[in-house]
Amino acid sequence: MLKGWKTGPGRRRMKGRMQVKKILVVEDDLALSTGLCFELDTSGYLTVAAYNCQKARHFLEGGRFDLMILDVNLPDGNGFDLCREVKARAEALPVIFLTANDLEEDVLNGFDLGADDYITKPFHTQILKRRVAVALRRGNSGAKDVDDGYDDGFLRLDFRSLTAGRNKEQLHITPNEYKLLRLLTANAGNIVTRQTLLEKLWDCDENYIDDHTLTVAMNRLRAKIEEEGHSYIRTVRGMGYIWTGGK
Repeated sequence: MLKGWKTGPGRRRMKGRMQVKKILVVEDDLALSTGLCFELDTSGYLTVAAYNCQKARHFLEGGRFDLMILDVNLPDGNGFDLCREVKARAEALPVIFLTANDLEEDVLNGFDLGADDYITKPFHTQILKRRVAVALRRGNSGAKDVDDGYDDGFLRLDFRSLTAGRNKEQLHITPNEYKLLRLLTANAGNIVTRQTLLEKLWDCDENYIDDHTLTVAMNRLRAKIEEEGHSYIRTVRGMGYIWTGGK
């Protein structure tokens, strides 16, 4: 049984000093884990190493973390399943996947589970540290003050409870799709560029997610919320997307 997990966002200062960010590294390759923790520690972070899911759960139950770096293939379980547990218990905890699983469906699955980033091995340490900084910054910024939902009588979105319905049908919307919808509805009637979507949702400083991946994610979302006579997202070719349903 998992206890209530503690997360870091909101703990910005302690006794007048900037609080050191604490990172849980879940990686079963001992050499890689040791090297990764060393690099992060020398960059001013505090790392804790877990080599399997059981140990990760133990640390999460007993401590407070600002970020988790997570492998997919672990000796006693699956990182995707662990991420799902983490987000159910501590949705605000940023998660970065660091894995050899580089198929498009794996990347999309990671983001659908609410991960802030998905990095494939082999990787460059400096790029990883940049993405760690971005994920921590995004986590500290908190949620923006936008409407908590959308309801036009046909499509209903609740961003607080993460529930959605189309007509009388309940929809399964992934955490990342809710992020897309919240960003689009908050800017209803205005173009949200592809660059903005990548930066807000996945951070494209290093261009590690291409346009095709975003297109697949958007098309999948459209198939869920739209049908004939009810269109909500319009593509502006070469630029981005517009939410046409109003705020």
